Amino acid sequence: MKSVCLIVVAFCLVGLVLGKFYLSQSWDKTFAKSDKVDVKKVRFKNRYGITLVGDLYLPKNKGKEPLPAIAVSGPFGAVKEQSSGLYAQTMAEKGFITLAFDPSFTGDSEGQPRHVASPDINTEDFSAAVDFLSSLEDVNPEQISVIGICGFGGFALNAAAMDPRIKVTVTSTMYDMSRVNANGYFDATTPEQRYKLRQDLNAQRTLDFKNKSYAVAPGLPDKLTGDEPQFVQDYFGYYKTPRGYHKNSINSTSGWNMTSSLSFMNMPILTYSDEIQNAVLMIHGEKAHSRYFSEDAFKKLKGKNKELLIIPNANHVDLYDQKDKIPFDKIERFIKENFK
Repeated sequence: MKSVCLIVVAFCLVGLVLGKFYLSQSWDKTFAKSDKVDVKKVRFKNRYGITLVGDLYLPKNKGKEPLPAIAVSGPFGAVKEQSSGLYAQTMAEKGFITLAFDPSFTGDSEGQPRHVASPDINTEDFSAAVDFLSSLEDVNPEQISVIGICGFGGFALNAAAMDPRIKVTVTSTMYDMSRVNANGYFDATTPEQRYKLRQDLNAQRTLDFKNKSYAVAPGLPDKLTGDEPQFVQDYFGYYKTPRGYHKNSINSTSGWNMTSSLSFMNMPILTYSDEIQNAVLMIHGEKAHSRYFSEDAFKKLKGKNKELLIIPNANHVDLYDQKDKIPFDKIERFIKENFK
């Protein structure tokens, strides 16, 4: 009898060890799991009927009072298991209920065809996240913010211009996706080149229709030659290495649908950003190739509740995951101060 009990105890101990092992293995993020928050998978629909999937981060010591909330998405071509999840988890540690979500057509979210982007629908995704957060009993619906990273910084500003329920908008290492698609980097594309690009992309539409499939644009290379621009090398260092690689990420594995650029070329997403009345904090790296996007977008904003913060010695992707450079304390203070 004694030996049977010992065997049972041994199996229980092994089970506990294996249970902890498999639990840790089930963590599918590119960042370490915090012991200060709980995480659960959630689903909600946007205004176009597309089901979005996100990770909801809840502070373990949240108490009974409704808390402020933050919806987080980006970078462009990333998934919630990457940078947006890190931002969401860190802000949940600071007492917010946070939602990191996959945009339409990407990651775990629905939408066909896959790997396509839309200036309208991706802006709507942020407002749909506000819908969802507003419905939660634990959330104060008058204290909802958004954080947009990289290309989703532009969508966050566009959503804030459309949706006054967004009380504070934070952008990090922002891209203006309309501007870069229409004008190229540093606005180097000429009208003649833009017309040629439209010809090529619409010819591709004809082929896609005939082939009943969507051609994929080239993504990041699987190996570097050393001749790539520094910003491409920086992207590679995040998306293609264990630092930030994720199997669901477009930037880690493949590329966007080639014709995604068309709608961005004709639809400037920051047209009404000068009408944002609620608070905006824009964060960018001093050495980021994309810094001019934030600086120019900030010039258009009005009011005393707007701030541009340049992080010394930081490049574009440093603000994806380098916690010693991402000013999380500043983000917390800015949001809370502008709730008053």
